[in-house]
Amino acid sequence: MKIRLDRDDCISCGVCWSECPEIFIEDADSKTSIAEEFRVAGDTSLGDAPETLRSSAESAADSCPVSIIHVE
Repeated sequence: MKIRLDRDDCISCGVCWSECPEIFIEDADSKTSIAEEFRVAGDTSLGDAPETLRSSAESAADSCPVSIIHVE
C-alpha cells in the first residue's frame, strides 16, 4: 500500500498518530511523517506499508481534518 503526505499543509493535530501509530509519527518539526521503516528512499512524506495496516491508515486519512493523507 502506498501512502503520500502533503506535509506542508499538516496542522499537527495528531489524529493520524492516534489512529495509526504504526505508520504515522510526529517528526522533529512537529509535522506528520511516515515511520522510518515504511519510508520510500528516506522520504518522510512517502511510504510503502503492508496491506495489514490498510484499515488503520484509511481511518487516519478519513479522520484528517485537512485531508493531507493519501492511501493507494
